[in-house]
Amino acid sequence: MRSSATAAAEAAEADQSRAMYELCALLLTVLRAWPEEGGGRGAAAWPRQVTAAGVASMLLGASVALMLCGSVTFMLGFFLMPWVIGLACVFLLVGFVTNLSVIWRAILWPASCSSSPKVASTCT
Repeated sequence: MRSSATAAAEAAEADQSRAMYELCALLLTVLRAWPEEGGGRGAAAWPRQVTAAGVASMLLGASVALMLCGSVTFMLGFFLMPWVIGLACVFLLVGFVTNLSVIWRAILWPASCSSSPKVASTCT
């Protein structure tokens, strides 16, 4: 008897394989240009050759799609970067103030707090 994790992994792999198969079938259907005219000829009809212009158009479309997706990703990162830098500066300031307060407490009242965590002391 298989575990549910193994079955889920196999199902995910089957879904991925099916999606890849469908994508390849769609790509081959697009690349394969069957002649539309001459419906009575049947099996004797040969597919037209894919022209260089057709391949160039397909590659141009793919590159434009990739550029658009990349541009959207770049713009999101460009707009969110100030927020990320601002949040990092806030964390830096909080860490600086926290360490500064610990340093000043150690300078002003050195005997009130023990530096050893094993010794139970009261800091007042």
